[in-house]
Amino acid sequence: MKYWWHSAGRKLVLLILACLFGMPPLYAQTYKFTDEDGIVNYTNIKPAGQNNVKVFFFPCYASDPKCNQLDWESVPLNRQAYDDEIMAAAKVFTVDDSLIRAIIHAESAYQPEALSPRGAQGLMQIMPETQTELRIDDVFDPISNIEGGTLYLSRLLDQFGQNVELAAAAYNAGPGAVQQYGGIPPYKETREYVRRVKILYRRYRSADS
Repeated sequence: MKYWWHSAGRKLVLLILACLFGMPPLYAQTYKFTDEDGIVNYTNIKPAGQNNVKVFFFPCYASDPKCNQLDWESVPLNRQAYDDEIMAAAKVFTVDDSLIRAIIHAESAYQPEALSPRGAQGLMQIMPETQTELRIDDVFDPISNIEGGTLYLSRLLDQFGQNVELAAAAYNAGPGAVQQYGGIPPYKETREYVRRVKILYRRYRSADS
């Protein structure tokens, strides 16, 4: 997913983190506006004739198939951020904490205010309809986001027989797409997302052992 930041200060913080942790400080822009029908739109093309246009900046992210600047076999892991929250959610919903970390890493790189052009929000990039389904009050609150995202992930694991690849594919493309194709959908983004999540999952598990 792609991310945005509330202020130039946070962009500077991310730039510093990029230098420290080997993340490339590459940015693109996404525009958000509400059209005359009241529909919220996200686009990478600057809209003409629209009022109240918001501009979001986002870095290279793990689920983008075009993001080839990082080696996911060597990108630094983050085992400190939200450790207590992740471990608590892992215990409550019986999900491997290393898998939760891999999903968070792939979805938002541990940025709690991440927002994608499609509307996915927070650490685990929860879509608005999923937020409503899971009754998450504040999707940008790390505790609520991790609890809701882990609950959703646990449901996907149950639905697909604890198959991590299929659950990850469903997390990215939706369970309906996985059911439709009887496996990982033939979407470039989803296949690359699953590959990278598998790498991160394996590495987090090895780091915990």
